[in-house]
Amino acid sequence: MNIEDFRNYCMAKKEVTEHFPFDDDVLVFKVCNKMFALASLSKWEKGEGFINLKCDPEYAQELRADYDSIKPGYHMHKQQWNSVYFHEGELTHKLITELIDHSYDVVVKGLPKKVKESLK
Repeated sequence: MNIEDFRNYCMAKKEVTEHFPFDDDVLVFKVCNKMFALASLSKWEKGEGFINLKCDPEYAQELRADYDSIKPGYHMHKQQWNSVYFHEGELTHKLITELIDHSYDVVVKGLPKKVKESLK
């Protein structure tokens, strides 16, 4: 997966918007104004691409134990976010899309009921 594939996959989800809230480098994807994925564009340009994804804390620990390419979230809450590194080539496209889906679902689950209904 490259940065364009990542962007397109995120943007195809319901109610997703993209932003640069921190600076011109960090691309953030939000569902209903809540972050679920982000990436540093400069890291991708250097061949050091990774994405930060929200994750259920127990599942986050399992993933980190199973994959060297998944680490505690860089500059994020370490229990609830993972950094998923691409340069090591360990992760399949299918797993990466599943992790993006999981991140989106975790955020949606935490939204107010009325807002969740708008996503159906």
